Amino acid sequence: MAAVISASQLSKYFGDVKAVDEVSLDVEEGSLFGLLGPNGSGKTTMIRVLTGQVKPTAGRASVLGIDVVAHPVKVRENIGIIPEQETPPSFLTAEEYLAFVGKVRKIAGVKEKADWWFEFLEFSEKRDVLCKDLSRGTRQKLMFAQAFLHHPPLALIDEPLINFDPVMQKTVKEYLKEYVRDGGTIFISTHILEIAEEICSDVAIIHHGRLVHTGPVTAILSRQRHLADFFLDAVGKGSHA
Repeated sequence: MAAVISASQLSKYFGDVKAVDEVSLDVEEGSLFGLLGPNGSGKTTMIRVLTGQVKPTAGRASVLGIDVVAHPVKVRENIGIIPEQETPPSFLTAEEYLAFVGKVRKIAGVKEKADWWFEFLEFSEKRDVLCKDLSRGTRQKLMFAQAFLHHPPLALIDEPLINFDPVMQKTVKEYLKEYVRDGGTIFISTHILEIAEEICSDVAIIHHGRLVHTGPVTAILSRQRHLADFFLDAVGKGSHA
């Protein structure tokens, strides 16, 4: 299958800090790909570079065949993004925000699509509430809905389940797996290894900005090892996932 994300010797430095350090990886179409690492390992920076929000210091990357430096807006037009910190506009209601996203993305039938998401993620009663007054979990539901409102071929999600209760986590995990079965590609970053082991087809492990492992989850599990044990060996048992 074709690579929908391709990075070659990708680096991002903040002063003397090497947040991402010469990372090379390919994410194939139809993957549910997990970028794993301890807190501060470079996961969020990697997503911000791949989505064209931050320019790399060195190296190259393309998303859906689009150069992330030359055409960052085009990248974001064609994908779905859920940041770690959910930030819908505080002055809009939940329904107004999805209508705004639909207008910006020129989505036909946005009202019906938004209605489906309100029902699916069980927050219809919050549709007229200002985003600033929504709970963190509800804001994450809203950001999830906006990312998939246009049914993108690829979505990049930073810590997809961190603010969801166990019931909603199950709903979202099943949705992501079904999305991939239907031909989409999902790229998530997380430090919650149980989630990655359950839903990811492939993983990469990043530590101190450097890639220390990449490959299918089945290759790890076939050795009769849990992903958590493999991860701790890869980053050193003193690290906190």
